[in-house]
Amino acid sequence: MASSSTFVADENLGRFLKDIRQYSILDKETEQRLARAWQKNQCQKAADQLVGSHLRLVIKVAKSFRGYGLPLGDLIAEGNIGLMQAIHRFEPERGFRLSTYALWWIRATIQEYILRSWSLVKLGTTTAQKKLFFNLRRLKSQLQAIEDDNLSPEQVSFIAAELKVNERDVVSMNQRLFGRDQSLNVTVSADDNTEWQEWLVDDEETQEDRLADADQFQWRSALMTECLKQLDKRERHILINRRLREKPPTLDKLSQHHGISRERVRQIEVIAFEKLQHIMLRQDQQIAIAA
Repeated sequence: MASSSTFVADENLGRFLKDIRQYSILDKETEQRLARAWQKNQCQKAADQLVGSHLRLVIKVAKSFRGYGLPLGDLIAEGNIGLMQAIHRFEPERGFRLSTYALWWIRATIQEYILRSWSLVKLGTTTAQKKLFFNLRRLKSQLQAIEDDNLSPEQVSFIAAELKVNERDVVSMNQRLFGRDQSLNVTVSADDNTEWQEWLVDDEETQEDRLADADQFQWRSALMTECLKQLDKRERHILINRRLREKPPTLDKLSQHHGISRERVRQIEVIAFEKLQHIMLRQDQQIAIAA
């Protein structure tokens, strides 16, 4: 892939933003030609052109996440990693523009970086929690409450309804966003030597949490079942047998079943798995946009 200097925002951000102007926007025909050159021959020059022509997209997406208190240069650097992943997985024969495909990877990479950087304690990894984290600021701004540490019951109800989440989760996330992490060894007050960690309770997983996890698992399973239908019959058969069976059959057995070599079975397995990932990610993106 392209050199590391292409993917990491320069310390002098202004110069980096100026340097990307040397890259022109590619038309679809040129983009497809370069993508095929990278896909088939690992052409370094083609990869550099694809990256350079999409750096503006990275910067545009990175700027939309500036409200989380992280340096723009760091957000751009993470977005460049997402762009690199998108180019590596891009399939030009599908007819889509690279920008459409790369947008999801860039956003996802930046969002994961923000979640990792925001707190030493996980804010949450479920789809609903991520959606709440990345939409709370927007809705608070809409309610003209962006600077408010505490939300009124009416505001909490509105946000919970808009994002289809529990009101308790809205309150908790708002406190995390505007409170940031504090040491558990800090005393409760100046007059009390008791530390906050002494008030912690080791709660077991609630029934609501177990049900939410079960619902999430069922939803992902149903989504995968639907996405598998978009593979052709041979790809679907090989992928299910090799990746989804408790005791997968050998490559030799599948090669005899399909009348192809063992190496071809392995290749189809890898291709089918990457296709399934691509399809599921696209479905996730469409669902997120619709939501």
